[in-house]
Amino acid sequence: MPDEEVFVPYGPTHWAALGVCVLGAVVVVMLGRRLRDTEAEVVFSRAFASVLTAYTVTMLVYRCLPGNFDVHISLPVHLSDLAWMVAVIALWTRVHWAMALTYYWGLTLNPQAVLTPALDSPDFPHIDFIDLWVQHILVLWAALYLMWGRGGRVDWRSYRLTMVVTVTWATATLGLNSWLGTNYGFLNGKPAHPSLLDLFGPWPWYLLVELLIITAAWALITWPWTIRGPGRAETRTGAAG
Repeated sequence: MPDEEVFVPYGPTHWAALGVCVLGAVVVVMLGRRLRDTEAEVVFSRAFASVLTAYTVTMLVYRCLPGNFDVHISLPVHLSDLAWMVAVIALWTRVHWAMALTYYWGLTLNPQAVLTPALDSPDFPHIDFIDLWVQHILVLWAALYLMWGRGGRVDWRSYRLTMVVTVTWATATLGLNSWLGTNYGFLNGKPAHPSLLDLFGPWPWYLLVELLIITAAWALITWPWTIRGPGRAETRTGAAG
């Protein structure tokens, strides 16, 4: 495979994808504010959820076809897989717990795949390139739309819920990786490509460092929402639990 066909971090296609990410983020926030509290908001949110579902389910089926299935990458157990699922629920139902998970995962863990993609494949328009970027960008846009477009909010209860769910996922995935010999979530080893995990020491210590950083970072992005005035009440359709 010629070198020019291989994805290069922060090469032309990487910068182009980041540009699309930023431009789309501005659009969905502005559109969310324009449509807020209207019937059109519900239509747009559910259309967004439908597009995200159609794309990710199509890719999941594609990955599981007999000629494509690889136990190391095809199972939907990465945190990014859970992220798109809860983003769909949040967009469709506006239930608070799903919106909260989308906020924390979509704005912190999800962007790591955008900024330091673990991608060893041909460049655009290869299916692996498209799959990584479309899924992660859509989830990021969903988080921005829900919070700054539609007007969602989080609190310390949201923070505690997300911590419990994330630790539960990590524990279960560690066990699954040990059983199958896989490395979903990069919980059993660092990615081959450079990433922030390289700064956190060897396994398993980088997992502890990552947990401490996440705990602090999520507290920091929760705090501003808890000190604001009453303002607009957050939407808790379907129950806050």
